[in-house]
Amino acid sequence: MKQMNILKRIAATLAIIGTGTFLFNGLTETVMAARSGPVETVPTSYQVSDSLAAPLPVDETKQDSNEEVNYYVSMDSLNKGTPTEMDLTMEEAAKVGEQYLKNIFGLDLKGAYVYMMYNAGTETFPRAFWSADVLFEKEQTPESTRWNYMIDAVTGELFNIGYDRQLDINVPLGNDEALEKDYSAYAELAQKKVEECKLIDSPIERVEYNCQGYAGNDPTIAVDVIGKNGEIVNMDFSRYDQTFLGLITDTSRRITESAFDSAVGEVESVEAEKIGENTVTWTTSIVK
Repeated sequence: MKQMNILKRIAATLAIIGTGTFLFNGLTETVMAARSGPVETVPTSYQVSDSLAAPLPVDETKQDSNEEVNYYVSMDSLNKGTPTEMDLTMEEAAKVGEQYLKNIFGLDLKGAYVYMMYNAGTETFPRAFWSADVLFEKEQTPESTRWNYMIDAVTGELFNIGYDRQLDINVPLGNDEALEKDYSAYAELAQKKVEECKLIDSPIERVEYNCQGYAGNDPTIAVDVIGKNGEIVNMDFSRYDQTFLGLITDTSRRITESAFDSAVGEVESVEAEKIGENTVTWTTSIVK
């Protein structure tokens, strides 16, 4: 029984670690799950926001999609999903994504290759979405410099967006303990970016340290920009040269946390055991 409780505890811990990884690497984890994971469709309601991450009016989105584009759009070879009549078409979704890339990264897609994927939702992200892999070379390789985004398949609302690169030099990837105490430089960068892109519908209340990690050979730091209305935008920067690498919107965070809460059951039991002079408490959680 004790061994089973330990295993359950480990399972719950791994689930938590998995969620943390998702929150930090947002788009990549979700898209990979979309390629092979189980699909779960849930009823949703949409809130219209004044921020950049808010959905575009459907009529406007469809009208813009008729404009001439100067980039190449196609379905990703790994795509398995089929959009419904309610969803944006591939071209419409690509047009919405182009605007996000332009407004947030200042990226001009002239000559770019945009590979789209549709998914009706996954267990870790139960909302229909379009995702894109954007490169300035036709072949998709792990080493390619790329931009990516994930948007609501119906409204075009931004869930997350990112920039991935390979550094030309090797730099330390380990945790920088000094940054945990003083991350003010990144807090300033994050606040400025959120304000410029209008990512939160209220004044910013504070910026909090989130975590450190790395993407490929690029060391990263994530901070949370928190608005007075409770919205949280997770911002990712390179610790090598402070380059902005991407963000996860508040809507994406809430969808992910809700899915995680649904996957993890209530605490089943709490057991205490005397080991020498110490008392060890085991809390057992069940993962559905």
